[in-house]
Amino acid sequence: MAIVILTSERAAQTREQSPAVADRIRALHSDMPAALARVADYLLLHPQAPLTLSIGELAEQAGTSAASVTRFCRMVGYAGYVEMRVGIATDVGRSTARESWATEIGREFGPDDTPELLLARLIGSHTKSLREATSAIDLEVMSEVSGRIARSGQVDVYGVGGSAMLAAELQGRLYRIGVPAFAWADAHLGLVSAAIQGPGTVAIGISTTGRTEETIEMLAEAGRAGAFTVAITNNPGSPLDELADRSIVTSVYEQALQPDDLSAKHGQLLVLDLLYLLVAQEDFDRSSDKLAASALAVASHRRPRRTPGRGGGQDHA
Repeated sequence: MAIVILTSERAAQTREQSPAVADRIRALHSDMPAALARVADYLLLHPQAPLTLSIGELAEQAGTSAASVTRFCRMVGYAGYVEMRVGIATDVGRSTARESWATEIGREFGPDDTPELLLARLIGSHTKSLREATSAIDLEVMSEVSGRIARSGQVDVYGVGGSAMLAAELQGRLYRIGVPAFAWADAHLGLVSAAIQGPGTVAIGISTTGRTEETIEMLAEAGRAGAFTVAITNNPGSPLDELADRSIVTSVYEQALQPDDLSAKHGQLLVLDLLYLLVAQEDFDRSSDKLAASALAVASHRRPRRTPGRGGGQDHA
């Protein structure tokens, strides 16, 4: 039976068309002579063996010769054993990259999806996240927490990684309406602030998974110091949820959470918006005075609105 020996140019084309070494082995297996078929059988059972075995060691494991291994490499589209090793390493890297993508970003978004498909799936996941957050909100808990925040002598908000953005957003809004709030993304600084909390203060930990160790540590330290502790998380029953005096759960559905799941952040932003408004209502006079003062302070840094005029959009006094 003739053995197909590919030129380097044709081998490169074959690699582009069939990127996985194992797929090519399966496709050509039935056409292989017995000596080459033994190599194929061994590699299908041990696909990464060439990464650690020499050509002689692989031949011994497969019950054949080094020359047969070389002929096998050429039949499946490689110039030699070294080139097949590189192909297997590439396959392993590609598989690892896709697994990392699925873990970090999510399986519903493919690396080759069109912009239109990505947009459609994003709209669906973000709408679902907002719907879930709405159904999970406990208004009694929200009212209690907002009242404590409005009366608090100090509010610490802890969040690291992606949740640091949410912590900073809540801190900025509370501070603007007169609540002495601080956001901590650095665990060392956050632990220092947590340790000097006390009765009459509020500490809030934000974590999508509820398993972020630094956030758990900071909230626990604030609780030991006497602060009223609040968890904001998508994961009921998580360590952060169980640690806090009160929990604001932003999702009631089990789901595979990814660190970069922006739709989960939208559900949390909805909760933070509602919490901010409830705190502002607790002391309307203070909130309105502080908002007016802060708006006046930054007014000179905002360009005036452009109004259409007869001169083609000129600014008018």
